[in-house]
Amino acid sequence: MNTRWMVVGAVALAAAGVLIGRGSKPSGTVTAPVAAPAGLPADAAGMVQARQLSPQDVTAALATYMPTGRYDDYLMFASGGHSGQMYVIGLPSMRVLRVIAAFSPDSWQGYGVGVKESALAEAQARDAGLRPRSLTWADTHHPALSETQGDYDGQYLFIGDKANGRLAVIDLRDFETKQIVTNPIFNNNHGAAFVTPDTEYVIESSQFAVPLDNRYAPITEYQQAYRGLATFWKFDRAAGRLALDQSFAVELPPYWQDLSDAGKLASDGFVFINSLNTEMATGGIEEGNPPFEAGASERDMDYLHVINWKKAEQVVAAGKVTTMKGLRVVSLPTAIDEGILHFVPEPKSPHGVDVCPEGSHIVIGGKLDPHVTIFNIRLIQQAIANQDYEGKDPYGVPILRFDAVKEAQVEIGLGPLHTQFDNQGYAYTSLFLDSSVARWSMGDCKYQAPEGPWKLVEKLPVSYNIGHLAAAEGDTVNPDGRYLVALNKWSVDRFPSLGPLLPQNLQLVDIQPPGEGMRLLYDMPMGLGEPHYAQIIKADKIKAWDVYPEVGWDPLTQAKSPHASYEGKVERAGNTVEIWMTAIRSHFEPERVSLAKGDRVIWHITNLERTRDATHGFTIPGYNVAASIEPGETVTVEFVADQEGVYPYYCLEFCSALHLEMAGYFLVAPPSAVGAPKLAASAADETTSG
Repeated sequence: MNTRWMVVGAVALAAAGVLIGRGSKPSGTVTAPVAAPAGLPADAAGMVQARQLSPQDVTAALATYMPTGRYDDYLMFASGGHSGQMYVIGLPSMRVLRVIAAFSPDSWQGYGVGVKESALAEAQARDAGLRPRSLTWADTHHPALSETQGDYDGQYLFIGDKANGRLAVIDLRDFETKQIVTNPIFNNNHGAAFVTPDTEYVIESSQFAVPLDNRYAPITEYQQAYRGLATFWKFDRAAGRLALDQSFAVELPPYWQDLSDAGKLASDGFVFINSLNTEMATGGIEEGNPPFEAGASERDMDYLHVINWKKAEQVVAAGKVTTMKGLRVVSLPTAIDEGILHFVPEPKSPHGVDVCPEGSHIVIGGKLDPHVTIFNIRLIQQAIANQDYEGKDPYGVPILRFDAVKEAQVEIGLGPLHTQFDNQGYAYTSLFLDSSVARWSMGDCKYQAPEGPWKLVEKLPVSYNIGHLAAAEGDTVNPDGRYLVALNKWSVDRFPSLGPLLPQNLQLVDIQPPGEGMRLLYDMPMGLGEPHYAQIIKADKIKAWDVYPEVGWDPLTQAKSPHASYEGKVERAGNTVEIWMTAIRSHFEPERVSLAKGDRVIWHITNLERTRDATHGFTIPGYNVAASIEPGETVTVEFVADQEGVYPYYCLEFCSALHLEMAGYFLVAPPSAVGAPKLAASAADETTSG
């Protein structure tokens, strides 16, 4: 144990009144118990002894404990994998604070189960004519916080759906998804979402090559008909929306593009994208061909894609594009001719491209190479200017000479993937095969590590098979350098067995001060999905609302709803019945709604509360409606009353002592019944007609 942790741990145990110091004094020396300070619970020492806690254990517990009413210093936004959602985790407590519904229905939040003011409902309605079925799930991989001048600004969050080629926009004023866009000409992604330094664009790069425009072509025409794509979605910050008509894409060869990162400062204007399967393998083990895992790993090098997005923007403005389903596309020949696209050889099977805080270095992790490879943007620009090529790929893309652009290589271990940075001149890389995090020193940057440049400093074992990792603001121009979280794919034996499907293990690591060594603080089971990547922001950068700005707020448009109402009423127009309902502790108005089977129902509900946390809910049995209505919010549900009977509706949130009384009756009479009630304005003023 190093000095720092020995001292802190010893103090922690001393405070608990535990015998400490054995082995730290000469043989034969007796260490007397240390009296517990006044006010410390008498059983604290017993807890430590019963659980056989070491000084390190106690220190880690103190480092992550947040007393009641105290808030975490950082918030981590983690993708949810095939849950289709996002998670918000507090640091250092490692508490799950919120699930953000993104692509999948969530009945607690009233998302995707009847409420019209929903990005998911809007996307399903928009795509109804484009897809044979509605999508209710996603595979979320890479979140991106909005940035201003390369720093997180805490305003928006973006997340990609690898499985279906989509992006979602989340407004961090209320932590709700506002928009889901579907790439109109490509059906999958992986390098998504990543943002340019001022969030001018949100980058979505493809994963598996397919024919553009989602058309069919046989696999035998792979090299001729299949392509990759880098899409630059224009973000309208004022509207909080991605704008298709201002976006563009760059056609790429049919390699499998992987992760992305946007340049910053010295490299601003460039985007870097990994690739694999530059062999253009097409699989087919059922026909005796090599499997993808072998065919896509034959070459020693793949290609780092270097895209000059500012030059591409100029080419698009000049009209040198084709348009597919509303998306302007820079063709591959045009991208080559205009100097938009260059390749750099990178160690094979890469799964990590990360730009350092100064923007001067691009770090590559190739899963089948024990090194991280560091390229210098100055050398890249110089090689482009000098046409210092080692050749061209089969499509004519210039390949920059590897030794001309390489700054350094550092041998760090087996299976390097993703890299983050701190504010002391160190980089941190996940090692999948080693199941560890490597700390190594950067060179030629404003922070200089004492070990000197480009050296492995230490490795911390993690449990187990780490994928990505996230450091506090570790991919911005100003890293914070306090904590790091290892996003481990396997947990194996870390938690009780709850069946064959195991949680992932997110491990919190203290990385300060660097000279004292990395310190594992906490194992956190994540049993809600598979976080792939995360970003950690200082909590005080988030300026979320406690309640909506005014009563009658539409969270989808972030404006006053035209359907807001301060009193309950019911109106009929033909066979359409429209209800305006209010919700406040502890009643709905109206409390009875009567109509006939077959009527179309439009139901608006406004939460009149102005008290923080005074959420109400709404549901009707059998109609698949679940609304969560936060203070000030107005929601709308629409359906056909196709089931006759009596249906009690009630508040879903335990909102008050009389919560169980916050209910009403939805009465659907047979249309043939004599005197079947058509509507009821309220419990006191019921109107019926035959």
